[in-house]
Amino acid sequence: MSKITTVFAALLLTFLAQSAYGQKEYKKKIETLKVQKEKIAEQEKEALKLEVQAINERLNNRAITLEEAQRLKEEAAVKRAKNIEERVAIVENQISLLERNEGKTLILLEADTLANDQVRVGLNIDGRPVFNIFSDQWRRNIKYDRRTYSDFVFAIGLNNALIDGQSLDESPYKIGGSRFFEMGWQWRTRVFKNTNFMRFNYGVSFQFNGLKPDDNQYFVQNGNQTELQEFDVELDKSKFRMDNLVFPVHIEFGPSKYHEHKNKFRYSLDNQFRLGLGGYAGFNLGTRQKLKYQRDGERVKDKLKRDYNTSNLIYGLSAYAGFEGVLLYVKYDLNPIFKDAVVEQRNISLGLRFDL
Repeated sequence: MSKITTVFAALLLTFLAQSAYGQKEYKKKIETLKVQKEKIAEQEKEALKLEVQAINERLNNRAITLEEAQRLKEEAAVKRAKNIEERVAIVENQISLLERNEGKTLILLEADTLANDQVRVGLNIDGRPVFNIFSDQWRRNIKYDRRTYSDFVFAIGLNNALIDGQSLDESPYKIGGSRFFEMGWQWRTRVFKNTNFMRFNYGVSFQFNGLKPDDNQYFVQNGNQTELQEFDVELDKSKFRMDNLVFPVHIEFGPSKYHEHKNKFRYSLDNQFRLGLGGYAGFNLGTRQKLKYQRDGERVKDKLKRDYNTSNLIYGLSAYAGFEGVLLYVKYDLNPIFKDAVVEQRNISLGLRFDL
């Protein structure tokens, strides 16, 4: 037991000695920085005196005029005053950092000497690194001419169907209740080298097209025909939804702002008008119907996932227009909603699209 106590006491004394040494070291650094701070003004004033002497020599040798000499002296005085202000601020920040962290500071180590553009961050205690973190993601090569950009896209709005021989006013689907939602990812590539007026947009999107039948109706599949029928009790909700995976392609037109920098140039669409014309093609992922009603005093919710004779291949036309990332969006399926239908129906959507 006495041996354990002795070892523990020795370790404790070692720790306290290290702690005291660390306290002494960082306080010594602070005192050194304070002395440096006091000498900054003297150094800059001495440097200003030498500059003024050199200017006077040039004036005496008639290398410059009196007006030029006066201007150079004023510029030198302003420069030295600024040097004093900034150098003092740097030293004061170093002192504040050491005092606040009691000498334990995070620093960048050898940031300019690591291979592969890496940066290493480490914890430095009393001048010795405790741990290091390496990263090669902090520095990236900037591409001088970036022709392709990408955006997350989502759209939302009203959905319905155009039926052969009927107007939209005669649609059996609720105008306000039938909606669509679309989300996906698009790439936008500049077509020409020296102008951004035309862009080629392409991507992938999920479409969710919903129809809400009116007049207490729902969809019934009878063999190869799908038709609306009246439900035998009052429906609280009747919703039919088609989920599609499509690949949109558009040609986009519109002005853009040209910005040139030292190591790059860019075309910006900020606050610029955009017009896109194109279409899409893809596949139907699934079709489902949701019914809510009450029967014998009990609430019933039916979720029916079936084929409903919907088209497997999806293709259509689409267009959008607007400013920057907020656009009016319309799309129209060229394929019929139901295969081999006696009366063909085609999905149509109108809403807002957001390019983020």
